[in-house]
Amino acid sequence: MKKLFLVVLLLLSSTQCFAENLKDSLKNIEAEWTSIYYKTPQNEQGPAYVQLLDKTTNLIRQYPNAAEAIYWQAVIKATYADHQDAFSALSAIQEARDLLLKALKIDPKTMGGSAYVTLGTLYYMAPKWPISFGDDDAAKQMLEAALKINPDSIDANYFYGEFLLQQNKPNDAAIYFKKASATPARTEQLFADNQLKAEARLALENAQQRKISSQKGIFLSLFNSASAK
Repeated sequence: MKKLFLVVLLLLSSTQCFAENLKDSLKNIEAEWTSIYYKTPQNEQGPAYVQLLDKTTNLIRQYPNAAEAIYWQAVIKATYADHQDAFSALSAIQEARDLLLKALKIDPKTMGGSAYVTLGTLYYMAPKWPISFGDDDAAKQMLEAALKINPDSIDANYFYGEFLLQQNKPNDAAIYFKKASATPARTEQLFADNQLKAEARLALENAQQRKISSQKGIFLSLFNSASAK
């Protein structure tokens, strides 16, 4: 019995160490990605993403069923696509989509809904069939799934607002931009969250201007119609 108890303790200790190593590695990958995306000059980002992708791939070899690691592999592939030729970029975002679907199959709440945000963003930004997998209905479904998991998420609110603005719904978009800009930044992701909050404030101004322009257009249309009579 004592031997069994000792084995259980060793297994628990090993599992805890295993989890802590994974957590630390993921934090490092996230910090490095944030630095590349926001602070590294454009002409240096491509090679930096390649190196980070290698680190993530090695991590997944150690933890093949870690949904968070697969998520970050997808994010890095998707952001690296901006630095590739058109054919390679299309292949990269396809791979990113498949990785996100794999991560969500392992854990439907991967990264607190951020996997759904990234997937939804890919669906509305990717070219539509027959070029790629772009699909506005799928984008809406994914982004709304993210908001159900975490209604106060800065990225979920911001990117859903972006999607609605793209759908020419500035009034609806403004609601989500406003929430994204007002939500407190997380201490563990302070820099990235504050960057996105700043973008949300600019997007809110844009949505409000489009709303005013739309109202002016309706007024002028009604005025011209009345004048014609």
